[in-house]
Amino acid sequence: MNTVHPTTRAEARDQWTRRWKPLVVFLLFMIAPLRGVEAAQRPRPNIILILADDLGYGELGCYGQKVIQTPELDRMASEGLRFTQFYAGATVCAPSRSVLMTGLHGGHTRVRGNAGRANPQAQALRDEDLTVAKILQSAGYRTSLIGKWGLGDVGAAASGLPLRQGFDSFLGYLSQVHAHNHYPDFLWRDEQRVPLPNRIVPVGPDGAGYATNAVVYADDLFADEVLAQVGRPRSAPFFIFWSMVVPHANNERRPALQNGNEVPDYGPYADLPWSDPNKGHAAMITRLDTQVGRLLTELRNRKLDRQTLVLFTSDNGPHREGNHDPDLYFQPSGAVRGYKRDLTDGGIRVPLIAWWPGTIRAGRTTGQVGYFGDFLATFADLAGARVPAGRDSISLVPTLTGQSRRQRQHPHLYWEFHEAGFSQAVLMEGRWKALRLRSTNAPVVLYDLKNDLRETRNISQERPDWVERAVRLFETEHTVTPDWPITPAAVRP
Repeated sequence: MNTVHPTTRAEARDQWTRRWKPLVVFLLFMIAPLRGVEAAQRPRPNIILILADDLGYGELGCYGQKVIQTPELDRMASEGLRFTQFYAGATVCAPSRSVLMTGLHGGHTRVRGNAGRANPQAQALRDEDLTVAKILQSAGYRTSLIGKWGLGDVGAAASGLPLRQGFDSFLGYLSQVHAHNHYPDFLWRDEQRVPLPNRIVPVGPDGAGYATNAVVYADDLFADEVLAQVGRPRSAPFFIFWSMVVPHANNERRPALQNGNEVPDYGPYADLPWSDPNKGHAAMITRLDTQVGRLLTELRNRKLDRQTLVLFTSDNGPHREGNHDPDLYFQPSGAVRGYKRDLTDGGIRVPLIAWWPGTIRAGRTTGQVGYFGDFLATFADLAGARVPAGRDSISLVPTLTGQSRRQRQHPHLYWEFHEAGFSQAVLMEGRWKALRLRSTNAPVVLYDLKNDLRETRNISQERPDWVERAVRLFETEHTVTPDWPITPAAVRP
């Protein structure tokens, strides 16, 4: 019997394709629906989002910090996934949190800046706003907010109260100015004011001030509440938004006592030859780190670690308001340049650590570009909920689960800042960063983050194509709102 053998590799490949390709296609067609069923049946994880307040990109050991001790968060990063190009929603707290809650960037979200008492309704979410918490609540999650809110208050801003924006329970501060005081004489539980034994020297109408007897440190109380929530028996998954106050300074204490970095003790820094404000700043971050470690230990002990996604990030860049010397000791912005209230990356690039044993492979680092608005689509994806149309949000689940080839990308990210004039920033294709500062008539500055991470060399004259694209985005990404008109000057509470 004569057998005809293919004489070339090409002929062999063609013969294999004719014989087997129809069967392979058929099998793939049959398997695809099964994958969809498997995803739909995958248990929905608990979600804990931890938000530090004014923590810089470089203030954790895993992001290059050399002085401040953060062993628990460093371990969390070594056991999970660390993002290197993740951004806050804004360079100050209220608009950043509004972006987080609504999945809309700074030119579309409800709250565009810190309005404070001057215009409380402008700093409050409305009934018609759709938040991350509402989406998860509708999907059957038990939702809790613990800590600082800043997007609604009693009185004229009541539409934004946490229980009206998708949270089943709340313990913390409503007013961000009240949250300056780490030893408050009251907090809010749900919509009831709860007194605390701290006695304060009041400053202003919002509960701010500083303690004359330091009894209850709010962030310690919040950590205890988080652990209590984790330990509750329940039949449904939970979402906890742990919105810390540290390391934000007590802005009312600084002028009175020359030290805004308020903390129960100086911990490992007590005997160092530093000023008290420097000791206090470092101690606040190490205390924060310890509280995160308590949570991760509790999840392990309760066998909830493999069922729970924990994310840690910060609401904007580092502050310089505690009377400490950040550049002398801490280099809080790390490899990038700028501080809170800047639109260079130091004001908006923040840490993001994702931890989910058994699902997130340990020891990974990703350069995936993302920002606060992406939490909405990510959490909806995990909960099996629909992402509403018109959101500036993409799911980061493919990156979290090691399927980066399936990861969608942002063509651009956009920010606004409404203090000291009107400023804008846009990041295009994760690389080209354009700024227009304090006026819509100001010249556009352009940086190439790939080759100039600290944004020191303006290349706007060399790359007019990217400048032109940025100008178009500055016009199209800002939607007009009567709450936040473009003005030559702005409020800074």
